[in-house]
Amino acid sequence: MATGTSISRRLGAAVRELGSKKSSSAGGGWYTPLMAAASRAIRDRVPLVDLVLDVRDARIPLTSSFWPPRQEPSSQKHIIVMNKIDLADRSATEKWMKHFGEQNYICYGVNSHNKDSIKGLLNLVRARIKELKVGEADYTATVLLTGIPNVGKSALANSMHQIGRISAAEKGKLKHAVVSSQPGETKDISSFKIASHPNIYILDSPGVLSPEVTDDECGSKLALTGAIRDSLLGERELAYYLMTVLNSAEEYKCWEKMIDAVADISSDDRKNNSMSSDYVQRKRQYSSDHTQDFIVRDVRRTLFKTISSCKGNLEKEIDMVGLIDSQFSALHEAFRVALSEFGQAKNPVITGSWKLPPLAPFEVKGKCQVLTVGEEVTGPVTVSNISNVAPLLTWSCSAGGTYGPSYLGAWITS
Repeated sequence: MATGTSISRRLGAAVRELGSKKSSSAGGGWYTPLMAAASRAIRDRVPLVDLVLDVRDARIPLTSSFWPPRQEPSSQKHIIVMNKIDLADRSATEKWMKHFGEQNYICYGVNSHNKDSIKGLLNLVRARIKELKVGEADYTATVLLTGIPNVGKSALANSMHQIGRISAAEKGKLKHAVVSSQPGETKDISSFKIASHPNIYILDSPGVLSPEVTDDECGSKLALTGAIRDSLLGERELAYYLMTVLNSAEEYKCWEKMIDAVADISSDDRKNNSMSSDYVQRKRQYSSDHTQDFIVRDVRRTLFKTISSCKGNLEKEIDMVGLIDSQFSALHEAFRVALSEFGQAKNPVITGSWKLPPLAPFEVKGKCQVLTVGEEVTGPVTVSNISNVAPLLTWSCSAGGTYGPSYLGAWITS
């Protein structure tokens, strides 16, 4: 789809530009001195370990490769681990695993939060090390986890450590690697025991992403899957790209049944929905074990309604942006976010820094004006007659936060 391609290219170009900046400078890139040191330490460690688990995001198994072509560890000690298979398309994952197998790679798909999946990976690691250590009576083996940021290396290390220790009936305090949805939380190489008789240790390493992103498509994929910290690019820009991808796909049609699926809502929930919004909001402050399921259901229902009712041509960027803006407003309820958190002030003080295309002509204080890239507007203003709003536009407001086009209709209109 032309719209998705256009937004993807702009986001990818922003990623490539960010990668070219030194991290020590203001607004610098992600390749910090710590990441450079980690890259050297990982490469120095590879010859010393028995096995290398090349952890990748199953949704982007080529783009998320840590190792550049022809610089990979020897095939004997190299296993590609496609993590997050629960988030990836199953048929696509199977095709990728077949592809890597045809290239003579050992490949395994895993969900780091699934016990059976982790057991399968542990069995593969033990079997492979046994093959490599044939003829050795007593040994200790080491396995190195490598990968770009946020592919789930630390989550894998924790799960393999916990399940491996339990399987070996070992006692003692379990260690825990820091796990975060944000990239770059692992700072050092850490060791975790995953098996006994023989002893096998897994080494969790920091995520390293080369500053040299090859093309715009790779850049947009890395940004959307969390390899780059959201704040470096702007959460709103990423949200626009994500919504463009969702709106351009056909998957939403599978969510139609959720429109009438009320059977799974408890009678208590139905009763609460009929009560005051204040009561519902108070109830929703307290998460339950099923809160995530409820939110996923509500989000899918909301997206289906908005996409299926859209009358515009989503090949046109202005129509796609209009749909996304309406979805952002509708998703406030699904995500349990109160509109008041974003402010309801009239005539807020706006300071703008426009990052890509400028705005179309619009009315400021009764005058028609065109903003250029990087121009700032400060002071109480009334904004109206907006058209062709660029989807990667952001600005900051004295009320707090960073905002994009959808809030024009919400509160920056009079």
